[in-house]
Amino acid sequence: MDLKQTLTDSFWNPTALASLPEVILGLLAAALLSLLLARAYIRFGSSMSNRREFAHNFLPLAVTTTLIISIVKSSLALSLGLVGALSIVRFRAAIKEPEELAFLFLAIAIGLGMGAGQGLITTSAVVVILAMMAIRDFQRKPIVDANLFLTVSHTSPRDLSAVQILEELTKTGMKASVRRFDEGPTLLSASYQVKMDRPEQLQEAAASLRKRCTEIEISCLDEKNA
Repeated sequence: MDLKQTLTDSFWNPTALASLPEVILGLLAAALLSLLLARAYIRFGSSMSNRREFAHNFLPLAVTTTLIISIVKSSLALSLGLVGALSIVRFRAAIKEPEELAFLFLAIAIGLGMGAGQGLITTSAVVVILAMMAIRDFQRKPIVDANLFLTVSHTSPRDLSAVQILEELTKTGMKASVRRFDEGPTLLSASYQVKMDRPEQLQEAAASLRKRCTEIEISCLDEKNA
């Protein structure tokens, strides 16, 4: 087979050309739904990580899944090849928040639905799911009247525990509750949802903690801007 015929079969295949408008429409619809999902995650999510940064993953994940399903849905051989290709993929980034995993699955579901040509069902389901999230968020009461996330990390878990950190925070007059706690042989990382009446309380808490442990890292994140 000559080069011209090969290029024609690869880029000017009548079957592929006939399905091109459907694929493009599916990609655009998946992109729009993933952007809507990202906005919902930023607004209604409660993850401790930077939600704006994490939400950037939804668009490429949804459109890539749409493209893959659009290619393999009509070919059993390609479907089997996809299984083999995905078996060698390894993800090194750990997903620590179950909520993050739920939104990733929803982004993948958008791609699957749009790639399979189920646009109406997919759009309707996503709208219903996001509406349920909005209702849940409206009814949900915060653990404390908090507006900040405070994360404390250090390399001496035996010298300063998460309970002792909480005690130091409350000594300054803060209201605090533990949101996440990770501990290893040489590392402790604890995140707290806190409410403070004056900015100086943060400085006082930092100074008090550094008296207990000099090699300590403290970061503060505004919940509304997460």
